[in-house]
Amino acid sequence: MTVRDRFRLDGRTALVTGAGRGIGRACAIALAQAGAEVWLIARTRDEIEQAAAEIRAAGGKAHAVVCDVLSAAEVKKVLTAMPVLDVLVNNAGSNIPEPFVEVSEEHLDRLLDLNVRAAFLVAQAAAKKMLEAPERRQRGGAILHMSSQMGHVGAVNRTVYCMSKHALEGLTKAMALELAPHGIRVVSIAPTFVETPLYKDMAAAKPGFAQGVKERIPAGGVGRPEDVASAVVFAASPAAALVTGTSLLVDGGWTAQ
Repeated sequence: MTVRDRFRLDGRTALVTGAGRGIGRACAIALAQAGAEVWLIARTRDEIEQAAAEIRAAGGKAHAVVCDVLSAAEVKKVLTAMPVLDVLVNNAGSNIPEPFVEVSEEHLDRLLDLNVRAAFLVAQAAAKKMLEAPERRQRGGAILHMSSQMGHVGAVNRTVYCMSKHALEGLTKAMALELAPHGIRVVSIAPTFVETPLYKDMAAAKPGFAQGVKERIPAGGVGRPEDVASAVVFAASPAAALVTGTSLLVDGGWTAQ
């Protein structure tokens, strides 16, 4: 393999959760550009169908499937329909910023159900699917958890989010140890604030928020979805053959301070 070839994903099949917008959409498009056949899942049909159509228009292969990752049965149905799985981007997640003492049980349960429980069950189902391939050890595989810089540090008004992303970091390490003998690598991707619809809503709701975030990032500003997607392509590719059980920080230097 040439260096360029090691970053390719030709002949591989990838599944991206929360693929309709923001980081998930960018990851799906980038994986397709790297040669992977991509399955996009999310709850909103129009969004994933538009993303899949964009991939196909550029000559890639894509499938859009409506699926709520909170339903283990729906996730299993999608995976059963797939002939093979080589890469999972476990991206679906959310955040409800609020003071620690004001977090309701409803918000606590909602975030833990999606960011931790669903992420665990999707990863578990994906690993089972990967292990169905008799040549998995030779073929390899990658499970990529979309974590956050908040999985490495703390932050005001983000106690539940930080807790959930720290949980993903622990899951990444433990999964990596169990799955390494089967040729499956497990890596977390940990972005800083990224220009997504969720970030834009936060910036619009709180005056001064965007400027404060920009000043906190040594690299000079928030990231783009494509910045995160590039890290995902690397982590999924043969170029990252020795990268497992760790986190790729795409944070502009946030956690270096």
